[in-house]
Amino acid sequence: MKTDLVSHGQRRAGHVLRRVILIVALSVLAIPFVVPTVWMIASSLKPLNEIFQSPPTIFTDSPTLAAYAEAFTFQPFARQYFNSVYIAVVVTLVTMLVASLAGYAFARIPFRGRNVLFFVVLIGLLVPSEVTIVPLFQMFTQAGLVNTHWPLILVTALAAPCVLATFVMRQFFIALPGELEEAARLDGLGRVGIWWRISMPLAKPALSAVAILTFLASWNLYLEPTVYLTSPELFTLPQALTRYADAYGGEMWNTQLAAATMTVVPMLIVFIIAQKQFVEGLAHSGLKG
Repeated sequence: MKTDLVSHGQRRAGHVLRRVILIVALSVLAIPFVVPTVWMIASSLKPLNEIFQSPPTIFTDSPTLAAYAEAFTFQPFARQYFNSVYIAVVVTLVTMLVASLAGYAFARIPFRGRNVLFFVVLIGLLVPSEVTIVPLFQMFTQAGLVNTHWPLILVTALAAPCVLATFVMRQFFIALPGELEEAARLDGLGRVGIWWRISMPLAKPALSAVAILTFLASWNLYLEPTVYLTSPELFTLPQALTRYADAYGGEMWNTQLAAATMTVVPMLIVFIIAQKQFVEGLAHSGLKG
């Protein structure tokens, strides 16, 4: 009995030690990610002359929100913020729809050349966006869509983010038991009904992963807005962040950092809401590390 208690205590102590080591290791690894974020937020509250003072300081004795107000008065930042939000939402919804349909077809519908076609689709992940930007620009110019948001929606929703989303959805649908479809067919459901009523409700973790990855890809898009947009009121946030300069061309660092801080908020909200489903979706799709 005494031996069992000692053995149990040793196992418990070993478990606690491993947990402490894991927490310390993760804390150290988090430093390169947390410190720049803290510096960005703290510097956005500083006067401009304190940001690069020597010796450097993280926090200021006289915090101010003037940079946040100036971010909206210097250029149409509120409109640009709305542009990024609605484009990211539309792109995410379209990608979720297209990827779920394509992923279900590749996973559950047998047809000749299915694997070859899926391999061709995956090749889209290997093509850099810089390679296709010129022909796409010419195509959108001929269609009269330059200096509109249509190129940003169409290119993002049907390009590499959609390919990755299709892969995630396919991997998830492959893992679903075939008995579910057989039971649904006995109840009279067709392919569309099975996809919508059976597969989609079960695919919430994968859809959450797709939503976060797609939203992030659209939110951080910079090359395409720079190429397709010329009017400041149509700019998205990554493009707008580069425009904070004074009359002499100097960077307005505190204002730029304040604007950058505000751009982080939507992604944090989306990730916090769907964090659990995001991790589960990646685990079920085979993308976990």
